Amino acid sequence: MTDQVELFYAPQTRATGVRVLLEELGAPYKLNVLNFKLGENRQSDYLKVNPSGKVPVVRHGDAIITEQVAIYLYLADLFRERGLTPALDDPLRGPYLRWFVYMTSCFEPALVDKALKREEPPHSMSPYGTFDTVMENMRVRLADGPFVLGEQMTAVDVMWAMGLRWGMMFGIVPEIAEFRDYTERYFQRFVPRKVLEDDQAMAIEHEDAAVLAGIA
Repeated sequence: MTDQVELFYAPQTRATGVRVLLEELGAPYKLNVLNFKLGENRQSDYLKVNPSGKVPVVRHGDAIITEQVAIYLYLADLFRERGLTPALDDPLRGPYLRWFVYMTSCFEPALVDKALKREEPPHSMSPYGTFDTVMENMRVRLADGPFVLGEQMTAVDVMWAMGLRWGMMFGIVPEIAEFRDYTERYFQRFVPRKVLEDDQAMAIEHEDAAVLAGIA
């Protein structure tokens, strides 16, 4: 199986973080760019790849991988020689998996409820407990820094940095010192800065295309 992966991509989506990860891994990949403004993600050819019409999706040989955490884990393991994933017998492997899942099972649901001003579900039914609990758990995890797992940067840091940056940018995540310092430290790296610059330029191109098409 070739190591080259294909990333189905749209700017300013969760696919941006996957592209950052691919660049951090130095992985060979190609972008299959979809213009959401033109509805390209709802066309039949793409719905055969992912019936939900969402990105990111990675195609690697005959394998189709959807869902953000699955993609991060798959890619970091595929290019494990790059050192961004703990080995199966490494004591950090369990915490690595834990904090990946925490982002999507607790952090993101809590942010969605907060953003939509929805009442938090009863604690006994909530997938995340409370918003404040989620933020405090993440703050404590980062307090020992400089990365999620301590001294070792791993693929989970890409997801955390992207998620926290996005949440603070939209005023949903509180700008506490641990979150601010962590994201500022990560985004001093060349790779995420370059991907975000490219992403912004692509988003403008897509908006312009939609205007020309009479959609935007």
